[in-house]
Amino acid sequence: MIKINEIFYSIQGETTYAGLPTVFIRTTGCNLRCTYCDTKYSYYEGTFQSQEQILEEIKKYPTPYICITGGEPLLQKEIFSFMKTLCDLGFKVSLETSGSKKIDAVDERVKIILDVKTPDSGEKNSFLVENLRWIKSSTEFKFVICSDQDIDWAENFCRQHDLFKNFTVLYSPSYGQVTETWLAEKILSKNSIAPFIRLQLQLHKYIWSPDTRGV
Repeated sequence: MIKINEIFYSIQGETTYAGLPTVFIRTTGCNLRCTYCDTKYSYYEGTFQSQEQILEEIKKYPTPYICITGGEPLLQKEIFSFMKTLCDLGFKVSLETSGSKKIDAVDERVKIILDVKTPDSGEKNSFLVENLRWIKSSTEFKFVICSDQDIDWAENFCRQHDLFKNFTVLYSPSYGQVTETWLAEKILSKNSIAPFIRLQLQLHKYIWSPDTRGV
């Protein structure tokens, strides 16, 4: 049984899968408390469901793309076998994780999105460096940027671990804290690394923001 907060069908708003119709499976529980968290309701709320019940729900939707998110999905051991089952069934699976839990048992067919926590998140020491032993070419690194301090920290992290030229590196403005224009200008000013950074907006928040409802 896996404790599930919610299952819903939407447009993927982040990563290189952005724009694709996707079924999101949000698990319950998180070991971190990021300052900018927009899913605090997932800390505790949810119901236990069997893998069969979850599969029955996601098969209602006409897409092969499945995103496992949280909370922190890797807190629940059964999620590992469930991701394998999804891959065996032909789904294209992505996993959003903070990297604070080991990823070594994640099925190799799963696209792993490592959301590395920056200083302004309040959880900058949560990432397990040993996880870098199990990354692969499809792994993506996401940094939520709240300030100049976060930009400098993310750059140092990527340089230290030689990420820029070998992996997709995503810089995302913390929604409501810094603007997209501000972050875009900061990226463009980084002459030596700008070609290796992808500006990422939370597309779903723009599609379904109060200003666009009814359009």
